[in-house]
Amino acid sequence: MTAIGMSACTHQPAPQTESGDANFNYVVDQFADLQILRYQVPGFEKLTLQQKQLLYHLSEAALMGRDILADQNCRYNLPIRRTLEAIYTTYPGDKNEEQFKALETYLKRVWFSNGIHHHYGEDKFVPGFTAEFFAACVNQVDPSQLPLREGETVEQLLAELTPVIFDPAVMAKRTVQSGDKDLIQASANNYYEGDLTQMEVDAFYEKMKEGQDTLRPISYGLNSRLVKENGKIYEKVWKVGGLYTQAIERIVAELEKAIPFAENDAQKAIIEKLIAYYRTGDLKTFDAYSVLWVQDTQSEVDFVNGFIETYGDPLGRKASWESTVNFINKEATERTRIISSNAQWFEDHSPIDPRFRKKEVKGVSAKVITVAMLGGDCYPSTPIGINLPNADWIRRDYGSKSVTIENITEAYDKASQGSGLSAEFMWSDKEMQQSKQYGFLTDNLHTDLHECLGHGSGQLLEGVDPDALGAYSSTLEEARADLFGLYYMADPKMVELGLLPVADAYETAYYHYMMNGLMTQLVRIEPGKNIEEAHMRNRQLIAKWAYEQGRNDNVVELKKRDGKTYVVVNDYQKLRALFARLLAEVQRIKSEGDFEAGKNLVENYGVQVDAELHREVLERYKKLNLAPYKGFVNPLMKEVKNEAGEVIDITLDYTEGYAEQMLRYSRDYSFLPSYNE
Repeated sequence: MTAIGMSACTHQPAPQTESGDANFNYVVDQFADLQILRYQVPGFEKLTLQQKQLLYHLSEAALMGRDILADQNCRYNLPIRRTLEAIYTTYPGDKNEEQFKALETYLKRVWFSNGIHHHYGEDKFVPGFTAEFFAACVNQVDPSQLPLREGETVEQLLAELTPVIFDPAVMAKRTVQSGDKDLIQASANNYYEGDLTQMEVDAFYEKMKEGQDTLRPISYGLNSRLVKENGKIYEKVWKVGGLYTQAIERIVAELEKAIPFAENDAQKAIIEKLIAYYRTGDLKTFDAYSVLWVQDTQSEVDFVNGFIETYGDPLGRKASWESTVNFINKEATERTRIISSNAQWFEDHSPIDPRFRKKEVKGVSAKVITVAMLGGDCYPSTPIGINLPNADWIRRDYGSKSVTIENITEAYDKASQGSGLSAEFMWSDKEMQQSKQYGFLTDNLHTDLHECLGHGSGQLLEGVDPDALGAYSSTLEEARADLFGLYYMADPKMVELGLLPVADAYETAYYHYMMNGLMTQLVRIEPGKNIEEAHMRNRQLIAKWAYEQGRNDNVVELKKRDGKTYVVVNDYQKLRALFARLLAEVQRIKSEGDFEAGKNLVENYGVQVDAELHREVLERYKKLNLAPYKGFVNPLMKEVKNEAGEVIDITLDYTEGYAEQMLRYSRDYSFLPSYNE
């Protein structure tokens, strides 16, 4: 997961190849460009009652902040969602009618994206129903069920919401991260309020940095909305008693309930410090919490809860709210233990300038986890790997904690059985056979290397501002971690350590990466659009740069057969050498804070889409009847009590549907007012 100028990541999955399991129904729903899956939580039943109760309260805390993310994404998300839900649950007409079905799909997309903008593409959804139908639906709802301000009429609500939903020029894009326009004013997110300009925002936070400890800089702006009111610029801090207090108080209450079930004193101290941070909003307290959290490598149960990632802010300062709750997968963790125990070897042999290598790699802990609950910006669209904390100085002095979420990667893999994606886009039987044999293994291994070592590798030169790369930081950081993983996938050390069974297994990872970066990820982009999301920009940047730089040696080709384009890798070792060159350059850019070089790399290779190739890929993919994006419903976690009211067990129920879960969450975990002004 990556914040501006920092070095951690939410590693996102690419379109999947195939495998399967008939014993569990992974697929829940499919609509628009989305498929909803469910994941299993193997090993949960073997945990102690104390661990289950700890997981239960941490999971409740993970659900309490749901509305925060929706409001962060756009100030109209909560009133629009609540209006649509009121229509959906009380509509008196034929629910199979075309207009209502279109409204249902729109609502499902709003649920998935935590708002009215696409979770990856950033563009506002185009409703398939008319403004007239919407108005008629709103007028039939009992006004007491609508998100009306005090004294507001239904007509006034419609006048405010209708252009936001139906006018494509109003709040057109959630986050704009590149281009010549003012990124703050062009973005529809709710991290900034009032007529603020990008120049004013930069000046405000540069002023805050004056005189700070440059060795341990504070992540100024991480947990606040910046406001301009009557010419005055100030922050509304997200904390108890501040903005979002109604939800944060509930999060804190569940964290307090979790304390008696902590596995050890270190874990208890972590939860208490997080509570202190939520109560004060003090970013130094957040750093202290992060240090305690990264040092706890003994607890089996773990969690992330807070304002963490800055992808949604065009300037990469302000963090979205998120949570994951998990426990260790002891058997699979042996793989990451091997990687992390050799961290210094990997750092010493990295193909970057020695000035940028860490002389001493500290505190790299890595494990494979089983997630039990997802919340905020990790739900329904879910990471497959996490590396935290984000602050470079904490990583430098205390290390980082890295995880691969294997029950999520397994769910992706199992649900993709028989998709036909490999047969449609892979060049030959060789690539398809290698994918079946090594695909799941190498995908997980690349995630391990990306998270365990990639984000933790390298260092900034002394005096370099961690915010120097601005809006391009997230893309470049993801590229750096991906390249680190790709480079070492092909190293003989992988076989020597027992991480790969044979030397050429890495070819599967290389082929998947090039095919996805050059072609198959384009199924996630609408015709005529550029790439906006940081992970997608990163993948195209790497694949396109390697393709173009290797043209003279014919390293990678785009070949035509029967009118279809395929990726063909002719020389895997030369491709590795290209990855090494690019890794060295991206690390230099980060270490030196070279904004212009970083901007040029992203804009020249990561943003623009080949229109003709894009059209072809979309046509081929459409015939497969697949959804390019996937997300998850959570299991329903229940307390089992005896006659005396004592909790005697915690159970998981996997039967809840998508709409059923979303409506329950809106009923049971919705605490913020519709307008958080």
